[in-house]
Amino acid sequence: MTTTKPLHTFHIPVMGLAYTIDSPIRVAKYGISSVISIIDDDLIEKMSAFYSSKFNLPYQEITQKMQDYRAKRITTYLNLVDKIVRDKFENFKNELSESKLALDNYIAMLPNKSEIKQGLQNLMEEGKEAIMSYLENNLSAGEIDVNIMTKLDKDNFINNEQLPTEFNDSHASLRGFANSNLTSSVVLSAGMNPRLYSYFENFDVFFPDENNHLNKKIILKVSDFRSAMIQGNFLAKKGLWVSEYRIESGLNCGGHAFATDGYLLGPILEEFKEKKEQLIHSAHELMVKALEQKRKYNPEKPLELKITVQGGVGTAEEHEFLLEHYQVDSVGWGSPFLLVPEATSVDVETRKLLAKAKEEDLYLSTISPLGIPFNTVKGTTNEMLKQKRIEENKAGSSCPKKFLALSKEFGAEGICTASKKYQDIKLQELEVQKEMLTAEMYENTKNKITDKSCLCVGLANASYLEKDIKIKGQAQGVVICPGPNMAYFGQEVSLSKMIQHIYGNESVLEDAKRPNMFINELKMYVDYLKNEIATVSTELTAGQVKKWNLFKNNLIEGVGYYENLFATPFFVKDFVNSKIDLLDQYKTEITNIKIPELELA
Repeated sequence: MTTTKPLHTFHIPVMGLAYTIDSPIRVAKYGISSVISIIDDDLIEKMSAFYSSKFNLPYQEITQKMQDYRAKRITTYLNLVDKIVRDKFENFKNELSESKLALDNYIAMLPNKSEIKQGLQNLMEEGKEAIMSYLENNLSAGEIDVNIMTKLDKDNFINNEQLPTEFNDSHASLRGFANSNLTSSVVLSAGMNPRLYSYFENFDVFFPDENNHLNKKIILKVSDFRSAMIQGNFLAKKGLWVSEYRIESGLNCGGHAFATDGYLLGPILEEFKEKKEQLIHSAHELMVKALEQKRKYNPEKPLELKITVQGGVGTAEEHEFLLEHYQVDSVGWGSPFLLVPEATSVDVETRKLLAKAKEEDLYLSTISPLGIPFNTVKGTTNEMLKQKRIEENKAGSSCPKKFLALSKEFGAEGICTASKKYQDIKLQELEVQKEMLTAEMYENTKNKITDKSCLCVGLANASYLEKDIKIKGQAQGVVICPGPNMAYFGQEVSLSKMIQHIYGNESVLEDAKRPNMFINELKMYVDYLKNEIATVSTELTAGQVKKWNLFKNNLIEGVGYYENLFATPFFVKDFVNSKIDLLDQYKTEITNIKIPELELA
């Protein structure tokens, strides 16, 4: 379901495994695009059963005993979502043509500058046929996009025998999407996976047809321009076009946080704005050569390329500034939608926890088995249950899903660092070394082992609880992954009200003193660098020292960029004065950060 001109200027990014698992069913009829994670095929199978029953559609269970069950589960669910969205969209258009109240409410949800909004307002007094004709010609459902976290590409085995690479987790997820009826995009996150990227060549749906149309598109989630250029060109050499670069703040985001080397979001967006044409032409030249070699259709002109941004956006002013100044095509709003029951799948208790969360409750944790910093909130049921097991000397998860069983330390089949099996081995090793360690070193090492959480189960449970689906196996509770921006949204709100907030027609912010998104991210990066230096546990290397100096210099350059940016006409004087004072404080703080020096032998 594609449209060259989306109805909205925002999208809902993927959140966790389950939080946006059914968001298209909830919001696509309004023209809102959202992203489904297609990592957890067990969750996906349960959603297929749930929604088939809810909409009285046929359901045939796909068990793990079936050949290629993972890909088939994903294809089946995506086709189901596609059908439900199409049906709901048709019904919604009929409702708008028949009910002036429904039409009025929908008009209020559209962007203030929308041509379609103006067109519908002009038709308010017209008859049903005129309205329906306009809706048919101008309205489109939101995109049903999917997300694959490229690092989650575990090898799979049957009877201790490794299966071919195409049965790896991410490969099977991609095949499931490629074989579906959707005409939408796959969002690739967490960096480059060359094997997975090469696997795209197996599917004609990712290559342009003679109308320069892509049946299925590729979106890359990136944190800087260099990464975008490298990954985009890698795919282009295989004849594959990246239709969108989705820029995400390295730290001011939900879930896994991929910090840059001190490159801040503003300067990154500026570079994309300045070099977008370079990105387009570089990829086009490489793609043309590759398509010629493959004897496939070759577009004469570059295909459409969009630049979007997400991470920490919280006001209509920030939203509008990103669209206008950086000329991005859409802005992602994630964490605030966790408080919108009409848009996301979250259980009641977890929503209450999020609504109450303040700045000090939201933190960058070390709970991810991937070893990547992970944004979460204090007080989750997962944290309480994990702590209880640690106190009872039963640390670790039963690891029923094994999506994160990526450590090859104890065998080719892989093991998850959050599993009881892994933690038992590591704790036994620690006991052997206990006499050689100080009490503090022993406790720190023990905490590092037992701190890992079972994300596979914890990130899915909220959806089961919301839908009253029975949860089997060891109790893991709920893991939730809001970004730091969650602190300023303190109440459950309706979809309509959140959209009104995004477009500046009302505010749902709890705290009028919320920091500007750029300033907030700067603070996070300063704190991150200081913490990295303070907690280094291994012997210093020249590479570390070089990286920290680069990080520090990039932060200072970033502050200089913001000083110039805040002097532009968009920002009002009071805003500028307060922000310049803050920038001066951070510049001093950064300058005073002491980078350790290597001791010469």
